[in-house]
Amino acid sequence: MKRSKNYANVFDTSTAFMRGRLENGNWITPFNPEFPYYEYMYREANAWQVSFFAPHDMKGLVDLYGGAEAFEKKLDQFFTKPWNPDYIAWNLSGFIGQYCHGNQPDHEAPFSYYFVDKPEKSQKRIDEILETMYGIGPEKLAMSGMDDAGEMSSWYVFGALGLYPLSPADPEYLVTVPIFKEVVWIMPSWKKLRIRNNSERRNLKAIKINGKLNNSYFISHDLFKNGGEVELDTH
Repeated sequence: MKRSKNYANVFDTSTAFMRGRLENGNWITPFNPEFPYYEYMYREANAWQVSFFAPHDMKGLVDLYGGAEAFEKKLDQFFTKPWNPDYIAWNLSGFIGQYCHGNQPDHEAPFSYYFVDKPEKSQKRIDEILETMYGIGPEKLAMSGMDDAGEMSSWYVFGALGLYPLSPADPEYLVTVPIFKEVVWIMPSWKKLRIRNNSERRNLKAIKINGKLNNSYFISHDLFKNGGEVELDTH
């Protein structure tokens, strides 16, 4: 658990970015947060794309930024700051600002608004990606990017069905708004998990599990094991 907090050691509070650091503690210079590195400081990414990734400790990450307001402002910049056309890389495609959907390092970022209690801003970006990034090829299903181990495809499936496995360390799923009015997951045991969006609107307001108000944006993996009903209150 102590080691899991080590990400904070490479967060540079003076720039509000994750940044390469030397053994003596000095930050690597020069530093250009827009430049896409391959094997120096970052892996197939720039500083913008890796600086929102602490899925096991998002509250701690928000605190590093100085709180919810600063974190939200940085996310807004991330999705609106234009990509520098001089920084062309062979496996980077599908840009929304500095966000790159055509490679994996920042795929969690559209969900990060949940951690400043702004799920509607996350949903706006999720819907934009679902609607605009997967219309390539004769079947209009492909994404021009790196589908390593099916990750690009599974992002679409989870986004479309309304659940996202944000942190592999935690047996829970972040609830988003599915593109369907109703989704039914049938387990090998024949138990069912049913998700309903009663109003079919796109902004998440509240979540009910088996008729009871849920006090979190997450649902437990136990619902897959035991079955249950998830109702979304949207507006």
